Amino acid sequence: MSDAQPLEHSTARNAPKNKTDLFVSFTVLALQGFGGVLAVVQRELVDKKKWLTTDEFVEDWSVAQILPGPNVVNLALMIGGRHFGIAGALAALSGLLIAPTVLVLLLAAAVAGVAETPVAQGMLRGMGAVSAGLIAAVGIKLMGALKNNPMGMLTCIGIGTLTFVAIGLLRLPLAWVLLSLGPLASVWAAHCIKQRDVA
Repeated sequence: MSDAQPLEHSTARNAPKNKTDLFVSFTVLALQGFGGVLAVVQRELVDKKKWLTTDEFVEDWSVAQILPGPNVVNLALMIGGRHFGIAGALAALSGLLIAPTVLVLLLAAAVAGVAETPVAQGMLRGMGAVSAGLIAAVGIKLMGALKNNPMGMLTCIGIGTLTFVAIGLLRLPLAWVLLSLGPLASVWAAHCIKQRDVA
């Protein structure tokens, strides 16, 4: 194994104490995740609990995004499984889902009669804008991690720009973009890592 790991990967950090800690932490995280959980996940797992470095969060979140299913569910399974195996993955998943599911069912029952009113529809549109802003803010915050990426920041920004143009402007299907740009970026990253290890 190479010694040429980025500095942040070798920095000492915290870890979940036990499965109960995982369950409670993901419950607290999920109950804060109204309108977009990415900002909350990054703040809780990286800034507060320090279970992941920023680099590790970016890498794990990237994997969680390309796997089928909700991103944060995939991330919870990865973190829980990494520390306590299948039991840890189930504890993190349970924490992520149980309390919010009960809360959403109660809220759905409470607002069922007013969901189609102009006021409720306006509130939902406003929340959508806030959610987009939260995701954009976290994306900008995480850009600092690209300086440690083996491909270099400019290459990462170039790939990100191509992805935005393909999906946001050209409206190409996500699967096509993922299956074309994803392998190209992965091969180039592997080449850059090999070059760095040789140097």
